[in-house]
Amino acid sequence: MGSFSDYLENKLLDHTFKNTAFTQPTNLYVALYTATPSDAGGGTECTGGAYARAVCNGWDAAASGALDNTSAITFAQATAAWGSVTSFGIHDASAAGNLIVWGSLTANKSIGTGDTAQFAAGELDITLD
Repeated sequence: MGSFSDYLENKLLDHTFKNTAFTQPTNLYVALYTATPSDAGGGTECTGGAYARAVCNGWDAAASGALDNTSAITFAQATAAWGSVTSFGIHDASAAGNLIVWGSLTANKSIGTGDTAQFAAGELDITLD
């Protein structure tokens, strides 16, 4: 389960219906959450223990309303526990910024000291229908 954020939905509507042009972000950053965000944002993003959002600008061309990452998305090795990761978000900034899209993971993953979180190439699927 997941969705485009309210922010992105409004930007796409304004852009499509010629109100205001939408400028794509310079970079996209994948975040990990221990409490799932919603279209309005929120959620609880991982913190501490060397956690930082991972930049991901490699996405294949959309086909049949879907696309996915073309290379692995690798986070820094955890120097302390990040908790049980339940979901991800894609943002337009390395900190704060706007939530673009979010989704739940198919299974929670506990990230402990020494672990390296990663989405393999093709593993993070974004769909629009």
